[in-house]
Amino acid sequence: MTENTNRFVVALADGMGGHRAGEVASEQTLSNLKFFVNDLPLGLTSGEFHDMMMDWHHSINHTINQRGHVDPHLLEMGTTLVAVIFYGGKYYWMNCGDSRLYRLRGGKLLQLSTDHSLSNSLGEKKHSNVITNCIGAGCKNSYIDLFDFTTDFLPGDTYMLCSDGLNDMVSHEDIERLMNEKVSANALCEAAIEAGGYDNVSVCVFHVEDNK
Repeated sequence: MTENTNRFVVALADGMGGHRAGEVASEQTLSNLKFFVNDLPLGLTSGEFHDMMMDWHHSINHTINQRGHVDPHLLEMGTTLVAVIFYGGKYYWMNCGDSRLYRLRGGKLLQLSTDHSLSNSLGEKKHSNVITNCIGAGCKNSYIDLFDFTTDFLPGDTYMLCSDGLNDMVSHEDIERLMNEKVSANALCEAAIEAGGYDNVSVCVFHVEDNK
């Protein structure tokens, strides 16, 4: 999360391409995003913000790919990215890959993001770890979904960002139940591990308070 009071970022990245390479790609992407959003000038319109984020994505995708060409140990490294950004009094969410953004409202859990995965493109309900879009990993046509959801960002909502290490191991129904029990992000990770988790699992959870 950024430290600036007029903007913030909650983001999660799930690296790929071997332990070290995936870690490098995810850490660099998150760090770069944080500094980029903090350095944005004040007063951008929604359209200008959108264009700036598209430029940022193009730049970070190129940077991650180039590092792989320079260092053979980092070849084909890449990462997913899912984030919620507050800037200029507006709330945005963005996604690249198959990490997910969920919202819990009125006890019902809804996935807001769309998986950029082979299973989703084929219309299959079962999740596949074959992704069709990411940052880096040689992906030349990488893209991000970016939406302004300010009018639908309501007090009482709880949002969760997670890697596929959670939703691969814990069912939608069980995630919904656990979030209704107001468990922590760590508890959700532990649920995936207890279910036999075979992949890294990362989770962020935050709740929207009413400031009135």
